[in-house]
Amino acid sequence: MIDKAFDRIARAIELVLAIAFIFAVLLNFTNVVGRYLFGISLLGSDEVQVFIVVCVTFLGAAVVTQRNQHLRMDVLLQFMPQPLRIALRAAEQLLLAAIAGFVLTQSFFYARQMLRIGRTSDMAGVPMWIPHGAVAAGFALILIVTVWRLVGLARRTPQAAPEGQTAPEQANP
Repeated sequence: MIDKAFDRIARAIELVLAIAFIFAVLLNFTNVVGRYLFGISLLGSDEVQVFIVVCVTFLGAAVVTQRNQHLRMDVLLQFMPQPLRIALRAAEQLLLAAIAGFVLTQSFFYARQMLRIGRTSDMAGVPMWIPHGAVAAGFALILIVTVWRLVGLARRTPQAAPEGQTAPEQANP
């Protein structure tokens, strides 16, 4: 049930990011047409595009984490015994949780500081807590998914199995 909720959230994030990316492309196209055909440009459009890329990067990383599609060097892992694979998976998840927790705290406090002082971007006037908050939100989601996976590993549930495999108690005869 929780995995289905995570999947729905990941899909919603993916759709919002796709729309934001399409907006960034249209903004870039409009700016190019305005600049070269009419001699005008949209002030702050470059900033807005950068902020969209920041959101796509860090919130997209949460989607990739939920889907377990991040890059890893696991060629040798398939030749190792199951207990060692589970131990390495647990170590990977613990390290990811530690890093995500550290980045989350740092980016949260920085975003909060941007909100507190009312900092906005120079040209577009975008409140700076928004792009910095996207970093914090992305790592918060990564941390939540990672902790859930660690719980699954501790319980030895189907999500404890590496990608593409089922847990022994769920295997087909």
